[in-house]
Formats: sequence, C-alpha cells, structure tokens
Amino acid sequence: MDFISGEDRGQTLLLPDSLEDYVGEDNPVRVTDAFVNGLEMHGLGFSGAAPNDTGRPSYDPKDMLKLYVYGYMYRVRSSRRLETETRRNLEVIWLLGRLSPDHKTISRFRRDNGKALKNTFRAFVRLCADLGLYGKELVAIDGSKFKAVNGRERNFSGKKLRDRMKRIDAKIEEYMKEPESNDKAEGGAEAVKARPK
Repeated sequence: MDFISGEDRGQTLLLPDSLEDYVGEDNPVRVTDAFVNGLEMHGLGFSGAAPNDTGRPSYDPKDMLKLYVYGYMYRVRSSRRLETETRRNLEVIWLLGRLSPDHKTISRFRRDNGKALKNTFRAFVRLCADLGLYGKELVAIDGSKFKAVNGRERNFSGKKLRDRMKRIDAKIEEYMKEPESNDKAEGGAEAVKARPK
C-alpha cells in the first residue's frame, strides 16, 4: 500500500492551469521543497518513513515535514493555523500538492517525531550557513600591530562557542514546546494524546 498522494503539479486545472503556476520560479518555498525531498527520512529518525502494508494510507512524512518547515520559516506555530494554511495559502497548496491534513494529524506528527525534527532543523541551519544565507564576517590576521576594539561580544573561545550551541539547542527546544502550548490553548490537547511507544 502506498501513501496518500497529492495532485500532480503538472495536471491541468481550470484556474490556474496547473499547481506549478501557483508559485514563481524564485519563490523561497521551492527551497523548502527541494531541501525536504533531499532528506533521508529514516536516517533522521522519522516514524512512518515506509508506507504501511494494510489499513488506511498515511501521509508521507516528507509532506508533513514540508508543512512543518514552512510553518517554522513563516512563524506559524499552531497545528490549527497550519491546517488553515493548507486550504488558503497558495504556497502551501503548491508545496503539499493540495493535501490538507487536519490539525490532529499535524500535531501527532510533531509529537511522534520530536527528535527527528530537531535533527532536521539543525541540518537546515547548516545548509543555510553553507549556502551563505547567514551573514559572516571575514577575519584576517597578519603581523601588524594596531589598537583595536575587541569586546567580549566579538571574540569566541571554545567554551563560548559551546555555550552558544547550548543556547541554540535551548531555542530549538523552546520552539518545539510552543506549538504544543498553542494546541492546548486552542483546545486540541484533549483530542491529540501522545501515542505509547
């Protein structure tokens, strides 16, 4: 049995002609699509990376991850709001091929794949750094002597770098908790319980 699949992006429709017309060639959502399509889901630790043999087809974890990364990039941190985006936002409609999972499914995906999502976000930050999407400063050292301002914010020791990495991990952890608290505030907490492992 296979996954639930979205519409073919090249399929001709009434308006617009195809899903491919929903987003331009230079739209950032294409980066999300390419990034997630290039991931090895099982290696990152995502559950359900292979389709079930029996029962109702499930959503492909890559599609769910695309939705979650899109929400991460555009600060949509509620499962209900992500569900709404799948029906109204042309970028998300294109990204998921018109799939529209409900908020319980979105929330369950986040709960079941917390560690894998953290690994994915780390890989995404590394990719952005490798592509030069983050500002970096060039530092060169020669034998000249100059009076300079080298404040504590501008120099880094091994300990300081480790502290920064811990802060980044703490921010990822904080981000991972925020959607859950949003779901509880929206009344979805009773419906979505963590599955026993």
